[in-house]
Amino acid sequence: MTVPSGLIAEDIESYLDIHQHKSLLRFITCGSVDDGKSTLIGRLLYESHLVFEDHLEALEADSKTGTQGGELDFALLVDGLAAEREQGITIDVAYRFFSTEKRKFIVADTPGHEQYTRNMVTGASTAEAAVILIDARRGVLTQTRRHSFLVSLLGIRRIVVAVNKLDLVGYSREVFEEIEAEYRDFAARIGLTDIVCIPMSALRGDNITEPSPNTPWYHGPTLLGHLETVPVGQHAKDGPFRMPVQWVNRPGHDFRGFSGVVVGGRVRPGDRVRVVPSGQQSTVTRVVTMDDDLDEAVAEQSVTLTLADEIDISRGDVLCAADSPAGSADQFEAHVVWMAEHEMLPGRPYLLKLGTRTVPASLSRPKYRIDVNTLEHTAATTLALNEIGVCNLNLDRPIAFDPYAENRDMGGFVLIDRLTNATVGAGMLHFALRRSQNVHWQAMDVDKAAHVELKGHRPCVVWFTGLSGAGKSSIANLVEKRLHALGVHTTLLDGDNVRHGLNKDLGFTEADRVENIRRVGEVSRLMVNAGLVVLVSFISPFRSERRMARDMVGGGEFCEVFVDTPLDVAERRDVKGLYGKARRGELANFTGIDSPYEVPEDPEIHIDTTATSPEEAAQQVVVRLRELGVIT
Repeated sequence: MTVPSGLIAEDIESYLDIHQHKSLLRFITCGSVDDGKSTLIGRLLYESHLVFEDHLEALEADSKTGTQGGELDFALLVDGLAAEREQGITIDVAYRFFSTEKRKFIVADTPGHEQYTRNMVTGASTAEAAVILIDARRGVLTQTRRHSFLVSLLGIRRIVVAVNKLDLVGYSREVFEEIEAEYRDFAARIGLTDIVCIPMSALRGDNITEPSPNTPWYHGPTLLGHLETVPVGQHAKDGPFRMPVQWVNRPGHDFRGFSGVVVGGRVRPGDRVRVVPSGQQSTVTRVVTMDDDLDEAVAEQSVTLTLADEIDISRGDVLCAADSPAGSADQFEAHVVWMAEHEMLPGRPYLLKLGTRTVPASLSRPKYRIDVNTLEHTAATTLALNEIGVCNLNLDRPIAFDPYAENRDMGGFVLIDRLTNATVGAGMLHFALRRSQNVHWQAMDVDKAAHVELKGHRPCVVWFTGLSGAGKSSIANLVEKRLHALGVHTTLLDGDNVRHGLNKDLGFTEADRVENIRRVGEVSRLMVNAGLVVLVSFISPFRSERRMARDMVGGGEFCEVFVDTPLDVAERRDVKGLYGKARRGELANFTGIDSPYEVPEDPEIHIDTTATSPEEAAQQVVVRLRELGVIT
């Protein structure tokens, strides 16, 4: 099925030209564990004559002790990790390239195990087609449904259902037709209609590249024959022009261009473009590449555009067709696939990366979680590993976007943990929330500067953190008395007091604690804008939430005070009896016992209560606030 080797020997330039202009199809193989995904890809590589002689010799040697009784085990061509070979499963996503006379292919071999669903999502994110394998002996399984739903969610509409290992059921037509009927019934419920079902054996090669004599009752295409005819890339090229700016190209004083990958439509010199989210407009003067200028650039090409006007554009902005620009908003509804061992925490700050733009973001409590087996919508307060739900997103600034259903590059995003930099989730934007356009910040004539001038001191959040019983409230109370005596305008937010009113609806789960701190941080920000010194006394055990509170106010307006008390000392001071209840199992998620406390890494003030009295600690805080210029 490959280009005849004679052409390579006779005219290598012609061969390379033919190869360069072939279309490219990206597809994934997915399904349940041990359905034969790796074997299928290995067979495709073998049939395409893309296995080198030394690899083939190694494959023959490894297969002698493999899982196929001495026959060639094609899965070994794909499973590269030692753990994959030992267990006979796929763990990581493996990408492989092969080609035929008609087309080039990049295939992603994705894991079947539920615990590696996140890897499957990664492989599917760039695919245009999916080959879903089903073991003929086991039929449609839970993971088959899960992967099919994810494929649908990720916008892949062209599906091949490969009913594999048909040789193990005697090439039964009845078994194949039962599986096909069951799958089509499920697929119709999730909106998949472009489906081709193929009976095959990846190990034996039935209906992979040539029609099999073992299935004379089947008259459809072979797998490779069908993949050679799947339409590719046309949807993106037919849409409106979109190009996220990756960098501003300024090699010299006489050239300023904007470089990126075209992710939608096409662009030519003379086209009017709009910058989103700023809304500025200009005209394209050149479409530049490394080799030469182009008359036109289309989706998937990397180019540099020069504009007729000197306008402010930076990385993360999106150049769009002026008459059909992308939307701009800071609040969205989205599907979210959670990929981290640690559950999603509503209100916790994450980083959202969409295209070339990375912005701080938080998620609301899920509107619902989706049961991938029944497709039912169930109530949820958070999302755990591999769970899928619908949430609202709140960003700290507007970004350019298109709904995922219209443009995958402009509507697909990942969520990143701000502390570890690990990817914890992926999602698809549905639409902007109306309030993101209808709710605007109201400008006030009496602003923060006016409040500061009246009060005669700078505003600040003084955030006391530490274990329960550390002495935070006692020290904060003494600090407020001293500041009040100095004529400083203050207010004190205490953890217990706030839970009697503003936060009385919250419990003590990790998610509720995040929301507890988020609300207090928002109140603190409003009070800082009113010119107050806000004393906050909360356990606030997580660094990420304390950082969130710090980020809500301006630079120099946050002072973290770590009230450092060893756990055994805090327990001896247990005047409320909380540690005793926690030790007896009567109080769940208690900080220091069965819930962690993350020690501040670089607080402005560190108080060791084993060596410092509350009065001395209060004086230490006041002195530090003078050094920071909060009070004079």
